[in-house]
Amino acid sequence: MKKLCFLVFVFSLLAAGSSRAQNIASYAADDLNKRTSGKDTIYIVNFWATWCIPCVKELPAFNKVQEAYKDRPVKVILVSFDFKEQYPDKLSAWVRKKQLKPEVAWFNETNPTLYIPKLAPEWEGGLPATILINNTTGERLVKAKEITFEELKTWIDKQL
Repeated sequence: MKKLCFLVFVFSLLAAGSSRAQNIASYAADDLNKRTSGKDTIYIVNFWATWCIPCVKELPAFNKVQEAYKDRPVKVILVSFDFKEQYPDKLSAWVRKKQLKPEVAWFNETNPTLYIPKLAPEWEGGLPATILINNTTGERLVKAKEITFEELKTWIDKQL
């Protein structure tokens, strides 16, 4: 009986982990702008892809931010630019394997001429890129390069 209970417990943990990984939202630019419009939260929005080596290299920094500010009004959103064929199954499996803690979304727009002006006109569209948003002060900063935990922490601490 103890073995059966243990197996049910382990199975439920595995199922919960896999269901979490399957819940990757699909965002367009307008959806993302709405998602990051709260006045009481500082948003860190990172654009990345599994095939982008510098993107993958910087992902641990966002895990660290998520952990360091878990009790503060700071929200990290990792927006994947992976190919449509990878969404949601392959992307979910990859996110689960890499143990990404922040919210992950998949970007479903393909025309940069239309979506870049909506997100950050100063961004040229290269990956990785991070937009730091404080709607209370109106400050928005675009880092169109690899970013470190220390850079993120410095910016966040100035905002809090």
